[in-house]
Amino acid sequence: MDYSPKSRFVALLLCWFLGLFGAHRYYTGKIWTGIIMLLTGGGFVIWWIIDLVMILVGEFDDKQKRRLFRWFEPDSV
Repeated sequence: MDYSPKSRFVALLLCWFLGLFGAHRYYTGKIWTGIIMLLTGGGFVIWWIIDLVMILVGEFDDKQKRRLFRWFEPDSV
């Protein structure tokens, strides 16, 4: 399994504080779904909650379908 170089911790913080605007999706390269979240208020809040749970349990992936597994970026530890 190939893991994303993006930080799961950063994605979690972005989702928690700016998730209704899709900031965590911009961070992981999912620009179009980020725009949709921005226009719909986090998918009417439901999509935001689902993304938050998926990041917490380690099932969220980036644009290249690589799972955000590491809590910190490999170079930062």
